[in-house]
Amino acid sequence: MTAPKRGRLHPVVVLAFIALLPVMTLAGLRSLLPEEGVATPGDLTPLPSVEPYEIASRNVMSFRRTAPELSARLNHTQLITGLQSVTSQMAPTSCLAMSVDGVPLPLSVDKAVIPASTVKILVASAAINVLGADYTFTTRVVGSAPVDGVVNGDIVLIGGGDPLLSGDWYPNSNLDKYPVFGHTSLDELARSLVANGVTTIAGRVLGDGSRYDDEWFYDDWGPGVAGIEAGPIDALMANDARIEGDDYRALDPVAGASREFVQRLNAAGIEVRGGSGVGSPSTSAIELATVTSSPLTVVIAEMLQNSDNNTAEMLVKEIGLHSGGNGNRRDGLAAVQKSLRSQGVNLSDLQLVDGSGLSNLARVRCQTLVDTLTVADSSVIDGLAIAGVSGTLKSVFTEGPMTGALKAKTGTLGNLPYDQDPPAVKALAGEYLARGGETLSFALVLNQSMVNDQANYRPIWEALASTMAQYPTGPTVNEMSPWR
Repeated sequence: MTAPKRGRLHPVVVLAFIALLPVMTLAGLRSLLPEEGVATPGDLTPLPSVEPYEIASRNVMSFRRTAPELSARLNHTQLITGLQSVTSQMAPTSCLAMSVDGVPLPLSVDKAVIPASTVKILVASAAINVLGADYTFTTRVVGSAPVDGVVNGDIVLIGGGDPLLSGDWYPNSNLDKYPVFGHTSLDELARSLVANGVTTIAGRVLGDGSRYDDEWFYDDWGPGVAGIEAGPIDALMANDARIEGDDYRALDPVAGASREFVQRLNAAGIEVRGGSGVGSPSTSAIELATVTSSPLTVVIAEMLQNSDNNTAEMLVKEIGLHSGGNGNRRDGLAAVQKSLRSQGVNLSDLQLVDGSGLSNLARVRCQTLVDTLTVADSSVIDGLAIAGVSGTLKSVFTEGPMTGALKAKTGTLGNLPYDQDPPAVKALAGEYLARGGETLSFALVLNQSMVNDQANYRPIWEALASTMAQYPTGPTVNEMSPWR
């Protein structure tokens, strides 16, 4: 019968033991000396009997304290080396940052860049921090009390800043590449009026968006953005300013929402005799019906997964309103930065100019994005698109270790013409749970000509994914254990 083989010590453990042996020996000898002078045989007293495990546990340089640090240093160094496959393909106008369980890696390739839609990560984190995860938006209908089912005069649809207010037809309309989900039903609001006894509106349906200012578009968005990629927005907006049956978005989001609500009322069996328009309620108006949105966590998820620009811009205004300011972009962006700063995010060189990331004037460091991901509420991370599964990543990384495991926010700006500044943008920022259990938080923002073309950015994304998938390449704490 052969004796069992003894487990081999990991080389790093052996080296650590050899390095510490002189220190341990000197410390042991020093413990035998009296306070002053040299001990004589008569001075020595027997050492108390101590169990072997107790001796080991008293050693401040024990394996249990040093192994995690040694393992982390080795693996972080190898991860930095592996990321050279990414940085070697990046233009000097791009940035990359990464942390492992919140510990930043010294990559030395960070700078302020055009962030595109990764700005929405900052907005999402601030929204949860300022408004709260359970926050909801309420849309109200007010007017005079119905008499025999008839509301004499106008009713007013008052916007509560709900970015997902929609007719039930809209999510299935195929008008957008990424359909809205978690919508707040205008049809349900119409049915509530029916349930409350309303059969006829003798006057008009008016819309009220006075909760926010009237900046429907941001002037510095590039050509081909306003009314196409985002806007018009206001505190009252339905179907992203679309009206069922119309080919184009409404020029005025409030007027468009009131027109859309007339159709929803008609579909519910309510006659509207006076048409639609924009206006405010009278002081004598009473509440006739309300509809409440899904919790903010759902709204955040829709914004992040679908890269919903309208949702982002409206959230900025709501954040401003709830931070002691007004429902406008300026106050909202100031409140976003204040919220991030309060969470310990480094805002060096940050220039926020909108909530959607559509502006070329914005500048964000990759480390700012990583810091935000690290401190953000879990609902922000859970709301990100999942590789091969949802949102803007549904058709990306459909095979391999990233599938179902990588959660991230994408960002894209074409910025025509290609041969002139500002450069195109392609970004990916999020989290990946490594096979060793560590969380890799990362931000890769590419700023260079035509980088939004798949042929140019996908090799860089693939290099990043491959490097993260291999982490850790060095020994784990368990593999370094002398008792394994």
